[in-house]
Amino acid sequence: MLKIESEKVEINNSAEYIFNYLADFNNFEKLMPPQFTEWKSTTEECSFNINGMATIGMKIIDKTPFTKITISSHGKVPFEFQLFVLLTQKDATNCVGQLTFESDMNMMFKMMVEKPLTNFFNMLAQKMKDIK
Repeated sequence: MLKIESEKVEINNSAEYIFNYLADFNNFEKLMPPQFTEWKSTTEECSFNINGMATIGMKIIDKTPFTKITISSHGKVPFEFQLFVLLTQKDATNCVGQLTFESDMNMMFKMMVEKPLTNFFNMLAQKMKDIK
C-alpha cells in the first residue's frame, strides 16, 4: 500500500469555509497545475488529463462537515485510490489542512509515482492557503 501524507499547512481561513470550497469539484480546477488539462467537473465528480499521459477521474464519496472530505478514484484510472482532505480548526479564523492519499498499487508503479505524487500533494496543500 502506498500512503502519502502532504505537509500540514496553516490556512488563514475557517475550516468551514475551506471545507465548503473544496467540497465542490468545480473549485478544484483553480488549484491544479497547468499540466492538468481537459478539466471536466460537477459538484461531486471531476476528470482531467495529466500531460497527455493518463486521464484521472475522482468522485466525492463522503463528507464529514468541516473536518474531512473523502474522494475516490472514479471511472477508468491507471490505479484505484482514495484521497482525504483533512481540516482541523485552530481558532475562529484559522485552520490546518492536510491531504492523505492511499492506493494499493504494485511495487513497480509505486516506485514510479511516489515522488511526483508527494510533490503534487504538497503543492495542493500549499495552494489551500490561497483559497479566498
